[in-house]
Amino acid sequence: MTDTSFGQPFSQISVQELAQCLATNEGTIQLIDVREPQEVAISRIDGFVNLPLSKYEQWSDQVAIRLNPTTETLVLCHHGVRSAQMCQWLVTQGFTNVKNITGGISAYSILVDPSVPQY
Repeated sequence: MTDTSFGQPFSQISVQELAQCLATNEGTIQLIDVREPQEVAISRIDGFVNLPLSKYEQWSDQVAIRLNPTTETLVLCHHGVRSAQMCQWLVTQGFTNVKNITGGISAYSILVDPSVPQY
């Protein structure tokens, strides 16, 4: 599914599809969590790099160095709104394979892994 509600197109991925990607990932995908550090401290999924949207000024100039714009990039937040904003920004930065994780970590906890705490 492709979302254009923020202007530039990017794809959506379900939390079930995320679980499949995580199970088979051999370093072939980039995982970004845009939640605040205090949110990550409560509930997290291993393998995600934390780039909080509120700290944009601190990491935005490093994205081109730290991430590959052609590698599949999955973006996570609490429910899927902030991650969609990040997906939009990544597309404007030239990223070509960006996917928003629909429902965020909340849906992941409910539908995939109940051991991931809700908040």
